[in-house]
Amino acid sequence: MNSSKIIALTKFFVFSLAVLFGSISCTQEARETLRATPLAFGDVNSLAVITDKSMWEGPVGDTIRSYYASAYLILPQPEPMFDLLNFSPEDLKAVPPNRERRHYLIVANLSDMSSPTTQLVLEDIGSEGARRAKEDPTYSTVVGRDKWAKGQLLVYQFAHSDDVLIENIKKNFPAIGKRINKADESKIDATLFIDGENQKLLDEVRQKLEVEIRIPKDYFLALSNNDIIWIRKETQKYSSNLMLKKLKYTDQAQLSREGIKAVTDSIGRKYVSSQLPDTYMKINDVDLPMFVDAKTINGKYALEARGIWEMENDFMGGPFISYLFHNPDKGELLFVEGFVYAPGEDKRDIVQNLEYLISSVKF
Repeated sequence: MNSSKIIALTKFFVFSLAVLFGSISCTQEARETLRATPLAFGDVNSLAVITDKSMWEGPVGDTIRSYYASAYLILPQPEPMFDLLNFSPEDLKAVPPNRERRHYLIVANLSDMSSPTTQLVLEDIGSEGARRAKEDPTYSTVVGRDKWAKGQLLVYQFAHSDDVLIENIKKNFPAIGKRINKADESKIDATLFIDGENQKLLDEVRQKLEVEIRIPKDYFLALSNNDIIWIRKETQKYSSNLMLKKLKYTDQAQLSREGIKAVTDSIGRKYVSSQLPDTYMKINDVDLPMFVDAKTINGKYALEARGIWEMENDFMGGPFISYLFHNPDKGELLFVEGFVYAPGEDKRDIVQNLEYLISSVKF
């Protein structure tokens, strides 16, 4: 082999190695670039709060806990509205899965430039947001999505002093809480209808009450007659119940606290009892209050009642949520009640599941 061929082969060999290592490098870069974005994880009602540790342990942290971990309305034993976790920015870097949760509340005092959380907020809201936050006291909340994982909701709360930050947390809590609950609905839906819908029960309700309502596959028919349908889900830990009944609308007094209580008690007395004699379900609004509120659900006015039921002459009880829907087109009321019996178990999420099902009611 002559020298020119040796030189040519050597150049080819060096070039081949360069292409090979270049291809490996590009492939690695591509893999990093094309790596699938993780899906956010976390339970319903779980909220990760990102703050500096000193803030979490001080008055701002106390305010966050006072509002976001306040008691859910209304349960026999207190359960928080949200299950809170606290992470600092350092925690997020040290444990990557901490960045892949579903809901975040990021709280910072922007006057503290040494704060890692402040730096995180300023980076995310950008220079224009930072300028506006300094000049406009009403600009105190920003909502972001999918920062570290798909399906994330991030709410940024900030101010230039702890005192103003505390007031902002108090003022914005109702709207932020509703936003988090709304974001949870997709997970509630996926959990409830993992096996699909119970078409037979849907048809039963539609035929007898002329009403549409979504019913999961694992509910069954407990009672059906001319004017009432009772459907249930039974597990080893709890009993989840929905009752639907049509009523003739006579006057506005029916859509009152006394009106919805009377309907709830009359159905409980007539249809719900335990195995002991002379037992029946009734509202207990002596030991704990019954809360009543007016709502609009799918375009229809509804009166909502939340409280505690108990079994007369027996030691049973639990939470309930009742609705009276007004259908003026037909001069009718539709009563829908969800109630839970789950001794020794948490009940918040079960009540929320029932509330979600009831929110699907359409005439």
